[in-house]
Amino acid sequence: MTSLVIAEHDNTSIKPATLNTITAALQCGGDVHVLVAGSNAAAAAAAAAQIAGVTKVIHADEAGLAHGLAENVTAQVLSIASAYSHIVFAATASGKNIAPRVAAKLDVGQVSDITKVIGPDTFERPIYAGNAMATVQALDATKVLTVRTTGFDPAAATGGSAAVESIAAVAAASSVNFLGSEIAKNDRPELTSAKVIVSGGRALGSAEKFTEIITPLADKLGAAMGASRAAVDAGYAPNDWQVGQTGKIVAPQLYVACGISGAIQHLAGMKDSKVIVAINKDAEAPIFSVADYGLEADLFAAVPELAAAL
Repeated sequence: MTSLVIAEHDNTSIKPATLNTITAALQCGGDVHVLVAGSNAAAAAAAAAQIAGVTKVIHADEAGLAHGLAENVTAQVLSIASAYSHIVFAATASGKNIAPRVAAKLDVGQVSDITKVIGPDTFERPIYAGNAMATVQALDATKVLTVRTTGFDPAAATGGSAAVESIAAVAAASSVNFLGSEIAKNDRPELTSAKVIVSGGRALGSAEKFTEIITPLADKLGAAMGASRAAVDAGYAPNDWQVGQTGKIVAPQLYVACGISGAIQHLAGMKDSKVIVAINKDAEAPIFSVADYGLEADLFAAVPELAAAL
């Protein structure tokens, strides 16, 4: 029994989500191999070989794999899929794009967003926005899984000594081409990997107030900035700051929620945070039910005072 983890990388380094995914794969039992499919990605393959628990790195190098296009990566995975009992992806935008294609081509069911490995064929995953947990048994010969990374500790990025095996890359699909990308520039930590997050809600009232109130506290804490869906929909914060079931799932060491009521959609994205601090003037706000520390106060006074005190 051997698992194949599909690495997420930038052709130079391995992205943090892959480390959590490897931990989940290790819990499935047997050896863990990592596929690094990219272009001029030898450095990423070498980094993957250093990850604790990995027994082999499979490196496919081709220009069509440079940007992780789902059609090309899917074909690469399928070319070696028959050798594996589990094919494991992070439940990120990339993983959610590729995994269903692989499962469909293999004619097997996909088990999505797992948070716990109970056995080689049995997994736990959240349903109803995290209000219930389902135990799912996969009877297919090949299990295709996506892993909610907040449910697993990251594997150690060093200490391993896996062999790197180069394989022939599958020819790029002629039906798709990479035209370009617009990457948001941000001096702050990336939201899904940040240790501290300060988030604001619709109560802030405007994009200007969002910047005026939330930014100084985030600066003092060295934090990433997040927002509720209501704040994003209202135009107070950019879409890539959205935390929640339809945004980003986060689990930082510290999560500070300012003026966020705590709708189910938002709680599903941040309730695994180690310490949750809620600041809200509504004593009945649902956010207080999951908060470790709650401050019933007007955020327009409390947040600047907190920032000034740090």
